[in-house]
Amino acid sequence: MKQLAVILTVVSCLVFSLVVLPSPSVAQAPEAAKKLEALAKQLNLTPEQKTKLLPVLEAEAPKLKALKADTTTPPLQKLEKLRAIHQETDPKVKAILTPAQYEQWQTIRQQEMREMMEKKQAQ
Repeated sequence: MKQLAVILTVVSCLVFSLVVLPSPSVAQAPEAAKKLEALAKQLNLTPEQKTKLLPVLEAEAPKLKALKADTTTPPLQKLEKLRAIHQETDPKVKAILTPAQYEQWQTIRQQEMREMMEKKQAQ
């Protein structure tokens, strides 16, 4: 009887951790999940597109975070690195989005880069 209680407790804990706690990928890349939600609204993504796009953004997020945190690289080189990261991600995104969504995606990316440049110039 005691064994059954222990087994039930362990199983309950496992089920709780699977159901209630966030998945490691979302917990590790909240920026990606947040960005995905914004993009989902802007691009009118389908649930399937959101599912496919999340891993792409999760893979990109740490690279962008590292680039942002890098204080040793001059702004122009940072911009070049940002473009390289975008070019790496771009084909994966293009395969997921419709042509119209992809065009909007490119516009959003260009706007982000302009804002980054303006922010750096203001500093």
